[in-house]
Amino acid sequence: MADPAVNNNSTESNKVWTSFSFALGISAVGLLLFRRYFHGAKCKSLAQLSGKTVIVTGANTGIGKVTALDLARRNARVILACRDINKARKAADDIKKSTNSQNVVVKHLDLASFKSINQFCKDILETEPRLDILINNAGVSWIPQCTKTEDGLEMQVGVNHFGHFLLTNQLLPRLKKSSPSARIIIVSSSLHKKGKIDFGNFKSEKGYHQFEAYYDSKLANVLFGQELHRRLEAEEAGVSVYTLHPGVINTELNRHMMHPLLLRLFRPLFGLLVKTPTQGAQTTISCAVAGELEGLSGRYYGNCKEEPFPKVESGPDESVAKKLWEISERLTGLSKVD
Repeated sequence: MADPAVNNNSTESNKVWTSFSFALGISAVGLLLFRRYFHGAKCKSLAQLSGKTVIVTGANTGIGKVTALDLARRNARVILACRDINKARKAADDIKKSTNSQNVVVKHLDLASFKSINQFCKDILETEPRLDILINNAGVSWIPQCTKTEDGLEMQVGVNHFGHFLLTNQLLPRLKKSSPSARIIIVSSSLHKKGKIDFGNFKSEKGYHQFEAYYDSKLANVLFGQELHRRLEAEEAGVSVYTLHPGVINTELNRHMMHPLLLRLFRPLFGLLVKTPTQGAQTTISCAVAGELEGLSGRYYGNCKEEPFPKVESGPDESVAKKLWEISERLTGLSKVD
């Protein structure tokens, strides 16, 4: 005769195991949904870019390199515009091997130097008969100590906004020649919502905070995109402008966020919470190639779909954007008016 105590223990064990298996299954599903939520959508466009020329700033690493790789696979002529020429050449070699494309070009561009930007643009205008897509991807973030560009601007706003402002305006003549399908993509960040534009602090005259400086520079990206769209639309220039946030990405851009040892310790956790460079590049790629975006200039994108522009706390969006444009013209030398 079976021992009742043994049967009871077996039943209880089965219940515990069943509960554990159920909890494990729910956790696995939850983790999958969690990862999908954070890792975002994928560009589904199959568009080819044969005969088109693209410039990607900061294309030697991170989402810039992934973007350049994807566009090279689509048969575009891809120009890697980078400060570190050795890293850029290595990235170009990697892209050529992966795509079998030899139409990948490296050119030096230091966005912290107006002189370098002007030299780069002069070279492009003299040697490139067309420019179809300009991707303003390069950026710096979270610099612990106040650092200045060659021209005396705070480094984060100097590179992220003013450098790209000058670059874009200098290259507009070539982009307009590729209308009506030319595109300008501005890679901002959702953290721009925390930013404020202090027109008297672009050189850190009133002090410096590493995080606030980044937020402000990303807000400047968004305002630049809005004003650039308005001006091009008024001209009927046939050049579309798309501003985007790529999400939180595990790239070199975050190297100043915390001590290197802590960053290494928590990197496995970051893998769950943030995107890989490939995942983070999807919205940029979508804005560059998706046919359904044709003519939808002036929009803001995240996870490969349109999102609403957040309101700016420091004043009406349009007036702040216009004033930022005027000051940017003066500080970059596009306007000689003091």
